[in-house]
Amino acid sequence: MTQADGGSFRILLWIVAVGFFMQTLDSTIVNTALPSMARALGESPLSMHAVIIAYALTMAMLIPASGWLADRFGSRNVFLAAIVLFTLGSVACAASTSLTQLVLSRIVQGAGGAMLLPVGRLVVLRNVPRDQFLAAMSFVAIPGLIGPLVGPTLGGWLVQTASWHWIFLINLPVGLVGVVLTVLYMPDSRNPGVGRFDMLGYLMLSLGMVALSFSLDGLTDFGFERATVLVLLVFAFALIVGYFLHAQRHPAPLFPLSLFRIHTYTVGLLGNLFARIGSGAMPFLIPLLLQVGLARSPLEAGMMMLPVAAMAMTAKRAVTRLINRYGYRRFLVVNTLALGGLQAAFAFMPLLSLPAMLVLLGCYGAVNSFQFTAMNTVTLRDLDPAGAGSGNSLFSMVQMLSMSLGVTVAGALLATFTPHFAAGIAGSAVTAFQATFVTIGLLTSASAWIFWHLDSGVSGGGRGVPADEAG
Repeated sequence: MTQADGGSFRILLWIVAVGFFMQTLDSTIVNTALPSMARALGESPLSMHAVIIAYALTMAMLIPASGWLADRFGSRNVFLAAIVLFTLGSVACAASTSLTQLVLSRIVQGAGGAMLLPVGRLVVLRNVPRDQFLAAMSFVAIPGLIGPLVGPTLGGWLVQTASWHWIFLINLPVGLVGVVLTVLYMPDSRNPGVGRFDMLGYLMLSLGMVALSFSLDGLTDFGFERATVLVLLVFAFALIVGYFLHAQRHPAPLFPLSLFRIHTYTVGLLGNLFARIGSGAMPFLIPLLLQVGLARSPLEAGMMMLPVAAMAMTAKRAVTRLINRYGYRRFLVVNTLALGGLQAAFAFMPLLSLPAMLVLLGCYGAVNSFQFTAMNTVTLRDLDPAGAGSGNSLFSMVQMLSMSLGVTVAGALLATFTPHFAAGIAGSAVTAFQATFVTIGLLTSASAWIFWHLDSGVSGGGRGVPADEAG
């Protein structure tokens, strides 16, 4: 491995950091623009969650393949392809004239976004001296925190001052600069000894995730009959069970079953899957409530999301001390219950004054940040070097799947509750939102039971495998 000189080294970090920023920004900037996009496309705002789900689900499907693709075709080639796909998908989103076109464009965008972060991290790992690696990854992680901070506000400002198309068009100049810098400065590394890709295992997991998402979304968005939904559910679970049987016999499965012999990894993975459903639903629900239910402008809705991200960044400084003092089990059980309670408390948001709303949003941002940091680190802390790659890929896939399920569940709950609260009567939309927040809070609180299965002696020490900095 050839180390870059000082100037090239800094440019390499900026390339990866900007790619990370593009991916995390686009995960949040769309939320405040959904009502405006719905009006322009002639759709109901409550049906627009497919725009978020398509992006998240595509990323969840392709993240597991990103490491193998970089080893096989070269990290620079794959990272370059990721930027090109992401930029082209952004342009296609801006040019969309129907919800179907927008969803398809988001799939292209998600295909690029899926490879930006994991391949970028791999490039840094292979080209940064070990004594500078922590500082390098800390620098690269900063955009992952800034993206969610500015995303809702920037999205609201662009919608109000220009149009929703600009939340996608701003990626075009950034993408063009990224392409040029990647070609000039990013080293190309690959693994000549990489084995054959476990295509059967990959298809089983990918199709299983798609079937599960469509089954949950089928009744509300696609008008599926209950029998169709049931078949999709059975198909999804059959594929997931089939993968476990396949992995037992395959010499080099995509995700070896030995990962699940690590107790902290198994509990952390399951806890992430279910606890993140509520956290994935909230960025979709809150801006929608502010605009549809409380008649706030897109810019106001975006500005009101600032306390969430600002407190999330501030709270990260305290979480290590708290985990070291109380241990992972006690901390995660209590914090998960607190997170569920705060999510349910958003049912009272229409009754609160503006300062009280901002306090609630800030408290939620801090507790949510605690939750992400603790779940991330407990999941990856005990992986050995041999299993770190596949374990982190599976973890990343579960994170994106859970975010997709969160938006799906939120949309399904809203669609279910709305007819029961006298649609057409003033305030009925707000009541449906309130019922949805309470249900989401109860679901999150129930996931505390998973973290109770951690050993009481598990504390902040570990083998130091870095968690997902984006949360």
